[in-house]
Amino acid sequence: MTTIAAPHTTALTTELRYLALGDSYTIGEGVDDAGRWPMQLARQLRMEGILVADPRIIATTGWTTDELEAAITAAEPLGEHDFVSLLIGVNNQYRGRSVEEYRTQFAALLWRAVGFARNRPDRVLVLSIPDWGVTPFAAQSGRDLAQIARELDAYNLAAREVCAQRGVAFVDITPVSRARGAEPAMLAADGLHPSAAMYTEWTRLAFPIAHHLLA
Repeated sequence: MTTIAAPHTTALTTELRYLALGDSYTIGEGVDDAGRWPMQLARQLRMEGILVADPRIIATTGWTTDELEAAITAAEPLGEHDFVSLLIGVNNQYRGRSVEEYRTQFAALLWRAVGFARNRPDRVLVLSIPDWGVTPFAAQSGRDLAQIARELDAYNLAAREVCAQRGVAFVDITPVSRARGAEPAMLAADGLHPSAAMYTEWTRLAFPIAHHLLA
C-alpha cells in the first residue's frame, strides 16, 4: 500500500509581517487582545484571502510621538515588515504640545515606519487621531471640548499633509469617532477609550485601503 505524504504547508513562511505602532488606541486600552483594531484588521484581511500575520504591536497607553520614537529605538532591531500601521498624537494634544512639534516628530516616525516596510510607502497605513472630546470622560474633565476638536483637527491636517508628501495612505476615522464616540456601546469601561465595537468601525474604514495596498 502506497502512503501519500501530506502536502507541506508554507503558511508560516508566506505570512505577511505586520507592525502596528501607536499608543492606547493601538494597544486597545480596556479591550481584549482580539478586540484591538490591528488584530481585527489582520483577521479581516485573512478572511479576504490576504495572509497577514497577527501584528507585532509597539504601543502603550499615554505615549506621545517622542515616547513612541524612543520605544522603537529601544526595541530595535525590529527587522523588515510587509505592512506597517501608525496612529499617534492624542497624548501630544492632551499635554498641550504644539502642532509644529507634532508635525516634525510625526514626520520622523513616518520615515521610520516606511523604513520598516522595506522603504515602501505604499505598504504603510496611517489612521487619524479620534476625537476624545466627545466622550463622557472629556465632559467631566472641565476641558473646552470645542478647543479639543480644533486642536485635533490641526494635528490631523498636519499628519495628512505629511502622509501626502510621502505617498502614504491616510484613513480618517475622526468623523466616526465624533458621530458615535459618546455611545455607551462604543466605549470601554473608563468612559474614554474605544470599545471593540468602535474599533470594528475603524477596521471597516481601514480595511479597503489596507486590502488595496496588500492585494
